[in-house]
Amino acid sequence: MVEEAPIRLLIAASGTGGHLFPAIALAQKLPEYEIEWLGVPNRLETQLVPKQYPLHTIAVEGFQQGFGISSLRILGKLIGSIIEVRRILKQGKFQGVFTTGGYIAGPAVIAARSLGIPVVFHESNALPGKVTRFFGPWCSAVAVGFEVAAQYLPRAKNVYVGTPVRSQFLDEGSNASLDLPIPNGVPLIIVFGGSQGAVGINKLVRSSALAWFDAGAYIVHLTGDKDPEADSLKHPQYIALPFYNNMAALLRRANLAISRSGAGSLTELAVCGTPAILIPYPFAAEDHQTYNANVFTKAGAALAFQQSELTAEVLQTQVLNLLNSPTELAKMGEKAKAIAIPDSAEKLAQLLREAIER
Repeated sequence: MVEEAPIRLLIAASGTGGHLFPAIALAQKLPEYEIEWLGVPNRLETQLVPKQYPLHTIAVEGFQQGFGISSLRILGKLIGSIIEVRRILKQGKFQGVFTTGGYIAGPAVIAARSLGIPVVFHESNALPGKVTRFFGPWCSAVAVGFEVAAQYLPRAKNVYVGTPVRSQFLDEGSNASLDLPIPNGVPLIIVFGGSQGAVGINKLVRSSALAWFDAGAYIVHLTGDKDPEADSLKHPQYIALPFYNNMAALLRRANLAISRSGAGSLTELAVCGTPAILIPYPFAAEDHQTYNANVFTKAGAALAFQQSELTAEVLQTQVLNLLNSPTELAKMGEKAKAIAIPDSAEKLAQLLREAIER
């Protein structure tokens, strides 16, 4: 009896943690598949993926506003990328493609569909990106992270599955302790701007922090690695780090988060039940982070402020009001948890199996 060969899947996910972490979480739910990865040189996937999956890279980039000589160069790269992805798919005998969007999704979807290979697309944002809206109808299914996203994809087969999170967020017992000098029982504020940091938030927080220290709060501030003033504030109740690996334990311990509203960050806040003040990234494509934040504010899980309208004084006051209202914080945390879909990765894996194996 000949043993059946495992199904081979190519995952196209590139750039930021918001694209990569959900794809990695999905891959971990498909142990029976042979998985390889499609990425771009010099992006985060070159650090995270090769330890787990074979990585192919292609030279592709997104189109900017307007049309000119640079657009012709980018178009040439896109055509070359489609040809290269077709070669990878054919040589590797892949039977399915999964993508989390971004500009790498274009060549992945076009190449796969030209070969009759099914594609499942995951869109984590409340407002789907232009790539999702254009290529969604080409795919076997578009899995959405927020239910409201489906209204922007009327021609695609939409399935609401939430956004997968890393396994550390689902195992509350294995990472309950923090290796940080934070006393038990003190209020803890965590500040983070996603995988790329947020200099604008960092400045607001440093200008507001002394009043929070006076109220007894500790701050863990994940500054990212692009802030030249990251070490400018010194205080025994203040811990500044570029990144921190055990985010799940940190978010569970936090009484309040101050954060951007990228879909990945919001999903992690929801799974951990962490109340938040959200400051959408003002230059996000089509202002999609504001759409994400609106989901949480409408549910009562967060407060949101546009960065252009937020002063240090307003932020300082809002945080103090919340720290002085533990009952309100607890309600916000419960409402955040109600948004979460903890088994999102399993739902997405099953959707992918159905698309490939039907």
